Amino acid sequence: MTKAENIVSKYIDNLILPSEPLSPIWNKENELLDKAPKWNYIDNCMITAVLMMYELTDDEDLLDYSIRFINTYVAEDGNIPTLNYADYNLDNINGAKNLFKLWRITNEERYRLGFERFWTEQLVRQPRLDCGSFWHKSIYPDQIWLDGSYMALPFLIEYGMLHKSRGIIDDAIRQLWDMRRILRDPDTGLFHHGYDDTSTMCWADRITGLSQEFWLRSNGWMCAALADSCELLPKNELLKRELSELLTALSKYCMEDGMLLQLPNRSELENNYPETSGSLLFAYAALKAARLGICGDDMRKAGQRTFDTVTEKFIDDSGDVPVLKNICLVGGLGGENNRDGSAEYYLSEKIVENDAKGIAPYIMAYTEMKKLS
Repeated sequence: MTKAENIVSKYIDNLILPSEPLSPIWNKENELLDKAPKWNYIDNCMITAVLMMYELTDDEDLLDYSIRFINTYVAEDGNIPTLNYADYNLDNINGAKNLFKLWRITNEERYRLGFERFWTEQLVRQPRLDCGSFWHKSIYPDQIWLDGSYMALPFLIEYGMLHKSRGIIDDAIRQLWDMRRILRDPDTGLFHHGYDDTSTMCWADRITGLSQEFWLRSNGWMCAALADSCELLPKNELLKRELSELLTALSKYCMEDGMLLQLPNRSELENNYPETSGSLLFAYAALKAARLGICGDDMRKAGQRTFDTVTEKFIDDSGDVPVLKNICLVGGLGGENNRDGSAEYYLSEKIVENDAKGIAPYIMAYTEMKKLS
């Protein structure tokens, strides 16, 4: 057994499967900020990884756990009592992708009703900018956040495919391309974290409406969104081009060992640090792009190098539960704390261990490596 295989096995047996759905060990935001249990994107990132492992191994324990976890939050009629669809929060759509997977595997009606509710109760009514892109949340009006690419747009594609709606699919493709048009920096090829269409937010440039910095994990979310969308739409040359461009841009900022910094292009900042969750999202997307034939062997090697460095340098596997380090807990713009999107802000956010935002991409990247081999 390789070190990576041992780490994944330990995570599954000693951290994931023992976690109670209402108090999962991996949700550090709930733990540190004393949040009540509710439907959220963080837990669903982990269930996504668990279901990827199930698809790879046919281990029924993984499927049974995913069902138990999701059924804790989703009622038989597809309703999610801890969720308010009128929040129009794109983060909440992330878990709807898992409802698709479980419905296809089990044919249980609760999951179909669940993802249909996300369409009829939220996405049909989701507020949009004048360009047609979704607001990130109702509390962030007229704003695009890069995170929303991963949370919602692959779901939109899959929903459109299920219902044979070219219009829904094209809507998702256009929104992904609009993110490139609006958020991409032509000099670095990296994407700004956010855009304010009114250019009035504390973090927004008064002329462009863009946030200042290129936050690693947001670029990682975009990579993963494009990789998953390309897998759903393997003939779409526009998405393949966008994915290849972003992976190439990020790879230029990889350090010698393959890691990417919290602010990838700001290596001169003394307290900038190699951040694992965003690095692993890059590795996942790079490995998937190689498997899908979108990128060549150089990108496969880049993803492999990043994954191997995280495995060797940033995970302590000496105990029963491995410990993944250097995970940025949260990153956002505006809100109650008036997060200004500066370098100082991103480097001030808490760094944690063993949060799902790091563990899930590690397992996701691992499944891509196994598929490649």
